[in-house]
Parts: sequence; structure tokens; C-alpha cells
Amino acid sequence: MKADFTRWLPAIAKTTDRWLPAIAKTTNRKAVLSIAGVAVLGGLAFGPTAVAAPVTGGPHAGAVAAIDLATGKARQGATAESALTTGAASDKASGKASADKPSRDELIPHGVEGAQSRIPLDDEQVANAKAIIKAAKETDVGERGAVIGVATSLQESKLYNLGHLGVYNDYDSQGLFQQRPSSGWGSPEQVTDPDYAARAFFDALKNVGGWRDLPLTAAAQTVQVSAFPYAYAQWEEQAADIVQQLW
Repeated sequence: MKADFTRWLPAIAKTTDRWLPAIAKTTNRKAVLSIAGVAVLGGLAFGPTAVAAPVTGGPHAGAVAAIDLATGKARQGATAESALTTGAASDKASGKASADKPSRDELIPHGVEGAQSRIPLDDEQVANAKAIIKAAKETDVGERGAVIGVATSLQESKLYNLGHLGVYNDYDSQGLFQQRPSSGWGSPEQVTDPDYAARAFFDALKNVGGWRDLPLTAAAQTVQVSAFPYAYAQWEEQAADIVQQLW
């Protein structure tokens, strides 16, 4: 997976000159491409960059504890898990979808990279996925953008709208995408609003030149600037299942 990602870095780097001037003009979200998956990944958010941060050994203990705590609290009050766990097997096998649903080729145009992960979803996670998909439609990033957004949130927060986690937070990352208010993503209230957070993510994604032609992990990493740039790829198949079923 690392080799596949590395070959895309020159193309990503070429986009810098195009979107940095636009970022500089942004008044409400300075450095809109600087973010890290703190609660899940333990990464650090820096200034705008299109170069992936170095890979480190893995999430720190505090990050793991934070997501476990958040997940446990959410599940205590959750109803039965949704059906969005394994996806639509018949659609995956045939590559077809109903007339009003995106096809697998539209959702995963470049194929998945590396081993895939999958988690069961409860009602709260499904509601947050719906908010991301709604924002994808309204910001015109389409089905592929929705897959990138859902996969990114699966990695950053497991689709939970995490508030500030106290001692388990690195810096101030919060919400579905672990966006940092101090890096210009918005106020704590804004980045923990699923609609606002998703729109902010997609606005940043649209500033990545050629994002539709990049592998998911490259597109997501260019926005997120995570210390674990290859982690997003593992959620592509489940994200596609979720988008196909909820679109």
C-alpha cells in the first residue's frame, strides 16, 4: 500500500500552487487543509501541505482509550445495530445497483488498496453517515466524494461526533473528522456540527487538484495531513457499502 501511495505524491505536490492562494483568501477557515485524526490516530495538525506526514508506529495509548471510551458510551444508549455492517452482498458480487443507487464502479473507481477493515454501525453512526452523504450531495462532490468522506470519518472517529476528550485529546481536534478549531476549521461548536464539519471537509477536498483521480487514501491524506496517511484506505469498501445503501 505504501508503494501505491508514494507514486501519487508527485501529482499531489503539483496541486499546491493552485489551492494555496485560495486558502490564503479564506477568512472563516484559515489553513483549511490542516487537520489530524487525533482521537483515533494520535496525529498532529500542521499548516497547509500536500505532502504526507511520516508514518509512525501506531496510535498512542491515549488515542486508543479515547475512542474506546467514546464508542462504549455511545453504544450504551444505542438501539439495535443497523444493517450497515456487511453491505449489500449481491450488489458487490454483480457490480450493479438499482436505478437510484450509485454503482460500485462509481463508488470505487480505482479499486481498494490493501486489507479492508469493517465495523458494525449503530443508529448514531448511521445518522452521522447520512449527514456526510447529504453534505456530499449539496457540495457537488458526488458519490465518490461521499465515499472519501465516510471512509475518512470511519478512520478519524468511527463515525462518532466526538467532543473534546480532555486528557485524551492531542491539541483540540473534535468532531466526525477531528478538525482543529485552532487551525482555522471553525469554532468547537461548528466542528462538532456534522453538517458543518462535512461541508468543511468537502470544501477542502475540492481544493485538491485532481482529487477524483487519486486513490482514496491520497485524497483523504491531502486534506487531513495525518501521521498515518495509509490508514484511510482500509475503510473504502465499507464506506462504499454505506454510501450505496444510503444514497
